[in-house]
Amino acid sequence: MGRLKKWAAILAVAVFYVVSWRLAQVDPARLVTGLPKLLHWLAVGWPPKTDELPLILLRTGETIAMAAIGTTLATVLAIPTAVLASRNITPLPWLYFPTRWFLNGLRGIDSFVFALLFVASVGLGPFAGVLGIGLHTWGSAAKLMADHIENVDLGAMEAVETTGAGRLTAIAYALVPEILPVFLSTTLFWWEFNVRASTVLGVVGAGGIGQELKNSVDLLDFQRLFTILAVILVVVTALDQLSGWLRRRLT
Repeated sequence: MGRLKKWAAILAVAVFYVVSWRLAQVDPARLVTGLPKLLHWLAVGWPPKTDELPLILLRTGETIAMAAIGTTLATVLAIPTAVLASRNITPLPWLYFPTRWFLNGLRGIDSFVFALLFVASVGLGPFAGVLGIGLHTWGSAAKLMADHIENVDLGAMEAVETTGAGRLTAIAYALVPEILPVFLSTTLFWWEFNVRASTVLGVVGAGGIGQELKNSVDLLDFQRLFTILAVILVVVTALDQLSGWLRRRLT
């Protein structure tokens, strides 16, 4: 019986990948025929253009700012939401499941989709990107924070409560100091992630370097495109190093 289950599981996985292969329309032959085009673009794109470097750096700054403001906004909203979504400390147990469902909804909609919706409502520009990043990150960060709270030792908080302090007071003075480094580390992770993610938000009109990236692709200006990609790579690498250093300092 055990062997039958094993082979049934293997067959199910095999069928899943066969169906996925067909649905994804994977075609290695198309890749082989497309590689010469890619090599041609690489040849045409060298050397990269630098005459618009100030504009590219400005748009890159917009992207970093979008990620920073959106992530900060999300963190401010995520902290109290994470408390409500933590089964072991929520002051309103009847809100536990609704809060979890709400966060799942935010997490389930990508920042790209949120940005697309906000471009239609608040207009073109980085503000739509800030809102898109903020909503998606709110759900994702709050979920991670809530999971951490549910796994933390509540001994210190319970000891404060035995002195007559209320639940919120105990959370503020006993629990927050213990979980704050993790929360800050989570915020840094999402800021770093959102800088990378927000490079494509310009495709839907949410500003930043993504807008210049789309313009270069539309115009087939590969020299300008490679300059943008090089700037993105440098910035993302620098932020990755900075974020990693700060997270190590917090742990």
